[in-house]
Amino acid sequence: MSFGYFSRKVLAALATLAFVVCFNFFLFRVVESDPVASLFRGRNLTPAQRLELRQEFGLDGSKGEQFVRYLQQTAQLNLGRSYRSNQPVSSEIRERAWPTIALVGVSTLFSAIFGILIGIVAAWRRRTKADYGWTGFSMATYSMPDFWLGMLLLISFAVALGWFPVGGITDTGSDATGVAKLFDQAHHMFLPALTLTLAYLGEYALVMRSSLLDTMREDYLTLARAKGLRDVVVRNRHAVPNALLPVVTLIAINFGFVLSGAIAVETIFSWPGLGLLTYDALKGPDLPMLQGLFLVFSAAVIFFNLVADLLYGFLDPRVRTP
Repeated sequence: MSFGYFSRKVLAALATLAFVVCFNFFLFRVVESDPVASLFRGRNLTPAQRLELRQEFGLDGSKGEQFVRYLQQTAQLNLGRSYRSNQPVSSEIRERAWPTIALVGVSTLFSAIFGILIGIVAAWRRRTKADYGWTGFSMATYSMPDFWLGMLLLISFAVALGWFPVGGITDTGSDATGVAKLFDQAHHMFLPALTLTLAYLGEYALVMRSSLLDTMREDYLTLARAKGLRDVVVRNRHAVPNALLPVVTLIAINFGFVLSGAIAVETIFSWPGLGLLTYDALKGPDLPMLQGLFLVFSAAVIFFNLVADLLYGFLDPRVRTP
């Protein structure tokens, strides 16, 4: 990979991040004229108390002064203090990030693996019952809203059958440690992870099927068959590796989007991650928390888009040419 290609992609990502940082300020500070008045609506606060609250939450001074202070604090990873808990936003986001990363990581891994396998089977056996069945299943799961699918799984397997807990990350009052604690967390994670896996399974399957069908039309596969190679060798050694390029890019991009898109699933299953934190902040509204979460989600999308661009450029030299 050339340095020019790498530097172009990195600079474009940094420029996008800079725009998001600026937009983040004006979205939550300029649109909302007086957050203190909205937050403490109906309370008889004296002017001195209002001034003290505005200073505490960094809302004193002109918009220009607030913007400069906001840029300085953001550069120091200081995202302000939460209206709801009066705790640093960055520490709360950091605490809630690991449950979301675990949930999104597991669901992305399984949805990609099974989606790729389904796409390979559907493409290689195109216009057969296997193709129609797996393609229909993929389109059905892809069209289902994740919150609706989550509620179906919750009602079926947690409420009706009682096989899984209805929410949380561990049993209430549990003092398990080590392996026992991991099994308890995995038991709680199963339904939300299954929801996200099924919700994004179809996308990988359909993209893989389409990519493999395009690859199967290439001349080098005809040449490989003419050399007498077995069909399974042609598929596994020649067709599938080249068809995986769009799917690899999709995995990197989707990880950033799923990180911010698990709000509904985490809320339904009371999973204590960034999605549930966003839902709680919306009820306030807790503007500093929403501002911090918007910045984190946007940065995640930008970062994984950059990873996808660099990875695609590494895998396919054709995209590196200006």
